[in-house]
Amino acid sequence: MLLATALALPVRPASAGPEPAPPVRAVVEMFTSQGCSACLAADRLAGEFSREPGLLALTVPVTYWDYLGWKDTLAEHAFDERQRAYAVQNRFHQLATPQAVVSGRELIPGSDRSRLSRLVAESGPLPVRVKVCERNDHIVIDIEADSTARPAEIWLVPVVRSRPVVIGHGANEGRVAVYANVVRGFHRVGTWTGAATRFELSRATARINGADGYAVLLQASGPNRAGRIIGAAKGPGL
Repeated sequence: MLLATALALPVRPASAGPEPAPPVRAVVEMFTSQGCSACLAADRLAGEFSREPGLLALTVPVTYWDYLGWKDTLAEHAFDERQRAYAVQNRFHQLATPQAVVSGRELIPGSDRSRLSRLVAESGPLPVRVKVCERNDHIVIDIEADSTARPAEIWLVPVVRSRPVVIGHGANEGRVAVYANVVRGFHRVGTWTGAATRFELSRATARINGADGYAVLLQASGPNRAGRIIGAAKGPGL
């Protein structure tokens, strides 16, 4: 799947209805593979994080272990490229699974529960407030003003909220991987320039590849579009 661009037009911010869930203080992207023997424990950890109100945990399955005897049923080459872009941006010289990326700037082994839990616990609120709600079958994204911030990209991230997978071959043959918030794509909504901005797009944009939920990321533009995440919001029910 290639990164797709969602059609959206920025409009002036206005009341978006009831206040959403508590602000997201950190985003954890767990890069994982069904062909990786060390990943199942990290998948469970991502599931635990997904239940924390102030934390956005995303499972991002990659393809580069498919040659070991089992093709990951949820992985996309675009996710490989996202992990690689993080490595380049953060001068990290090795791709591996499980690997956790915290708010786009900390890359650590996804199996290191104590270190990852500490990083998450120490994370303060993301610097830019992002709110999301739904109205008339449209997704409404509001981003607050911040005159000190550099331009950043807004991404809609469709997810499957829960998905068990029975693994038929390879290192995890016969085992069941249980995923939370499995990413099904990254869709660029537009660019935020620091002014208070609203974007609206069709709810259908998030209904792809079995997705039943979504999140929104506000991510600084690095050379490979994998900079620091400066804002995030969970969609309804996430």
